[in-house]
Amino acid sequence: MTVLRRGALALVTLLALATAAAAQQRPMTWMDAQELARPGSWTPSPDGAWMLYTVTTPSWEDAASYSDIHLVSLRQGLPSHRQLTFTEKKNERSPAWAPDGSWFVFASDRDASGNGRRSQLYMMRPDGGEARKFTDAKDGVGDFAFSPDGAWLAYRAGRSGEQQLWRMSARGVPGAEAEQVTHGMAGVESWEWAPDGRGIFFTRPDTVFTDDEVRREKGFTVDVANAVTPLSSLWFVDGASGAERKLASDPAYSVEGFTLSPDGKWVGFSGSSSDRYERNITEERLYADLYLLNVASGQIERLTNNDEVGEGGGSFSPDSRWIAFSAPDDMTRYTMTENRVYLREVAARGQGFKKLGSSYDGSVGVDFWSEDGKTIYFNDGIKVTNQLFALDIAADQVRQVTHERASLRVRPDDDTGVILIDYADPRTPPTVFTAASLDRVADRKAWIPLVDANPQVRDIALGEEVEVNWTSTDGKTVGGVLRYPVGYREGQRYPLIVAIHGGPAGADVLGFNGGYGTQVYAGAGYAVLRPNYRGSTNYGNAHRTDIVGDYFTLGFDDIMTGVDYLIDQGIVDGSRMGVLGWSAGGHWSNWILTHTDRFKAISSGAGTMNWISMYAQSDVQRNRQFYIGDDFLYDNFDTYFDQSPLKYIKNAKTPTMIHVVDGDPRVPSPQSKELFMALKKLHVPTELFLYPGHSHGIPDPRNRLVKSVAEQAWMDYYVRGMGEKFNWRQVLDTLEPDKGPRAISDGAGGP
Repeated sequence: MTVLRRGALALVTLLALATAAAAQQRPMTWMDAQELARPGSWTPSPDGAWMLYTVTTPSWEDAASYSDIHLVSLRQGLPSHRQLTFTEKKNERSPAWAPDGSWFVFASDRDASGNGRRSQLYMMRPDGGEARKFTDAKDGVGDFAFSPDGAWLAYRAGRSGEQQLWRMSARGVPGAEAEQVTHGMAGVESWEWAPDGRGIFFTRPDTVFTDDEVRREKGFTVDVANAVTPLSSLWFVDGASGAERKLASDPAYSVEGFTLSPDGKWVGFSGSSSDRYERNITEERLYADLYLLNVASGQIERLTNNDEVGEGGGSFSPDSRWIAFSAPDDMTRYTMTENRVYLREVAARGQGFKKLGSSYDGSVGVDFWSEDGKTIYFNDGIKVTNQLFALDIAADQVRQVTHERASLRVRPDDDTGVILIDYADPRTPPTVFTAASLDRVADRKAWIPLVDANPQVRDIALGEEVEVNWTSTDGKTVGGVLRYPVGYREGQRYPLIVAIHGGPAGADVLGFNGGYGTQVYAGAGYAVLRPNYRGSTNYGNAHRTDIVGDYFTLGFDDIMTGVDYLIDQGIVDGSRMGVLGWSAGGHWSNWILTHTDRFKAISSGAGTMNWISMYAQSDVQRNRQFYIGDDFLYDNFDTYFDQSPLKYIKNAKTPTMIHVVDGDPRVPSPQSKELFMALKKLHVPTELFLYPGHSHGIPDPRNRLVKSVAEQAWMDYYVRGMGEKFNWRQVLDTLEPDKGPRAISDGAGGP
């Protein structure tokens, strides 16, 4: 009996019950997906008894989101939940407990007005009462933090690019006078209190390019590619004397981020290239090297020297004896090999690093340490789940700690050590649990649920989601996630949506509504397959790198054999299928368009057409070179064009909708425009939706809704013979609070 057949039989009773329950529920809509609240900012109290957090709720009428602060007992969980702030159309964010736990401070724009609303800090007691204004900074307050000794509250404030650090007494006196701590010409970037509270470490640009700001004010708004940007240095300001001291500065690198050892004697920092052409291209910024600063002596040791490898930030053990970082298994050249952990004693200047985790066929990271410093914990994907793993340093062995059929991420709170478990599964929107200790994390029954930010989901009929596995053309096992349609009946065949994830170094996992809205498609009667094709993570290094040198072939075969598997299992109607994807998912959608006519509809999002032009247009090049064959483009055009969908465009027959952000830096819009023009010339039905913005994803929530509604309408029309492709009234009705999206009426025009 096949894996899927066993799973389907096991689901019979569950699906029958779900079908009965669904009769009392309604399917999920795109508006439901857009309006899901987002909980976050988990902030346990100093005594570990309570937790503050925020819930951000979208406002569709305002095309904005607003957040409020909530409180929950870490011991009692959900029944103790209480909302603390109720401001309308304002944002209350970033709660932080006072050291004694009797009150907390948070940022809010409740008293601000206008589009450039500026936040101030407010204080409030957890047992209720009105919030009281704590700061009155002219240009508003940015990030803030209490000193470890509890004496001071520091914050960053000022005009953009000129922000300085300020501090005030943490005795809870509203309106207390604030004292400016830093006084440089350039603004403070990242900053952190010294562990003993005696001062603050921070980074700041070495120079200020005032002429650049002035020329923009004067109307010279040209954007200069790879414009000169100032290098940054690491500084320390003494809390007692106010003296500022430069700790790390070098014309060869810019300090981009730092980590403090628990005893405050060491600073690990990343230094990126001073070459402006390297510093201002996304891919090159990944190649920063790690440095180690001895605070007392001022000596700086360069820990890594890799031209094409990006290391994770340094992490210190709880006793400050060891430093570790994660980096690819092969650090001599650009590869997609899985990460390993590199470890050495902090004080062993010049000593090499010991590589750990090589026996684990996945990526090993450094998320947090055990209290005794003997174990490094990390979160990683395994097949269609995300789990917690532990690396035993002495034995150099990795073991899996959690085994949930879900996506989870475990971490201790930095200040209190409280264990927090970020969690989502096919029936549970993102939420958080806690456990009494790391030893209890493996026991699901020991978890305490803390947050239920989307109770409305219980009124929605959800499609069941399972893991599936099949055999590809070369005999390799490939896996993915299958979402059954709501009300699924065994023996009945359903239309299929193949939703292809981006990356390609990513993976689809068991989650609430992933894969471009699988729950909405399930509610509309579709089965949805999310294949973890070759190139994906979570299945070992070979699976991830099998596409190197031949980007599309194996991934295409993996996707198509997955489709055939579902047809063979009697779940899918092979004559009613559509495919969609974004980024790498768009790449594969374009390859499918030019290599098979088995699908009735395609939606291509931010997909490549021509690797030759894409190489120069995109903000990343080295990974393109790695995947296509590791030949420098200008030495071998044929290899790049042979793997380009454009070369095979005359094979295209499938109606294709195209979506892209006009200023997308990663997969630039000319790729999509080239596809659109080609399909128009070939008389293949097509539409191009060009969204405003300069990001790789659609930035505006209303335009994200347009994309989703139009995409489904395209699938309904061509895959199922329903509707009129796309009707703007279907979207416009969402702006009327008393109306949901109505069905597409006959005779309505498309875009």
